[in-house]
Amino acid sequence: MSLIKKCIIDKDVSYKPIWLMRQAGRYLPEFRDIRKKNKNFINLCLNTKLVPEITLQPIKRFDLDAAIIFSDILMIPYGLGQSVTFNKGFGPELGIIDKSNLSNINEKNFKKKLDPIYNSMKIISENEILKNKDFIGFVGAPWTLLVYIINKVSPKKNLKKNFFTEQSLIDELLKLLVKYIKIHILNQIKSGATIIQVFDSWAGLLEEKDLEKYIYEPTKEIIDFIRTLNVPSICFPRNIKNYKKFVNIVNPDVISIDYNVNPKKILEEIDIPVQGGLNPVKLLEDKATLKQEAKKYLKVFKNHPYIFNLGHGVLPETNPNMVEYLIKFIKDN
Repeated sequence: MSLIKKCIIDKDVSYKPIWLMRQAGRYLPEFRDIRKKNKNFINLCLNTKLVPEITLQPIKRFDLDAAIIFSDILMIPYGLGQSVTFNKGFGPELGIIDKSNLSNINEKNFKKKLDPIYNSMKIISENEILKNKDFIGFVGAPWTLLVYIINKVSPKKNLKKNFFTEQSLIDELLKLLVKYIKIHILNQIKSGATIIQVFDSWAGLLEEKDLEKYIYEPTKEIIDFIRTLNVPSICFPRNIKNYKKFVNIVNPDVISIDYNVNPKKILEEIDIPVQGGLNPVKLLEDKATLKQEAKKYLKVFKNHPYIFNLGHGVLPETNPNMVEYLIKFIKDN
């Protein structure tokens, strides 16, 4: 059994496995070399030659306990026929939704558009380097994908003013997203994923009164579905106002926490395995500061099943040597 599975399934506290969100990508010079020659990000995510190479770059470089597929949560809107582009310095931009086309979306076309992802995953899962390591697949949560589809750009801190105007469209999209998120998860597991992480990057934008409809209910349906496939689930509801309530209702196998939450409070309130929390900015500081901060999380979760990770993704300006230092420190402690 892999070290991460021992932590999740056996609740083993003797070892703290480590992997990092966005461990494959922008901070690695070997990735930047590829990116320079491949300007279209969506096409890069569909490149069955390069995706395996990119996904495994950090595994070849560092002693990590899992690989995570190099992809993007917005591959689902792309699979559903919405145009998705990534512009340097601006982020993702999505096209207008063709409402009349929603009823024509079908599983066959969706799978055909995303098949290169699944083919890449099959190639990766068969690589010897992943022996005894996990291979993480992922999806965006229904709410976060809805935010991008309606907002059309990253909301940063606020949704656009008329976000909730077309309630019937929102309800239709939410149902559609739950259906196709499940399909995307199933295809990733069939292609070799051993764990699924659900990213709810914009969970913090909602008021308490809206959490039930947009986060708790649809995400629980996704997690219940993953459980039927006998694969562990990790939920990352970034900046959710009440992690305890989220865990009690949604019931994932692991809760991944952001860097704004007090880990001691999480320890007091949550029984299930915990992941993450370290502010990625600490990787930009000196080794002594990084070590002190990492030690804090190891100390808090000493007797609790814990997967070491960040409270968000590795930042582009991160020095790979600092990542190596962090991983070695965790492994030695």
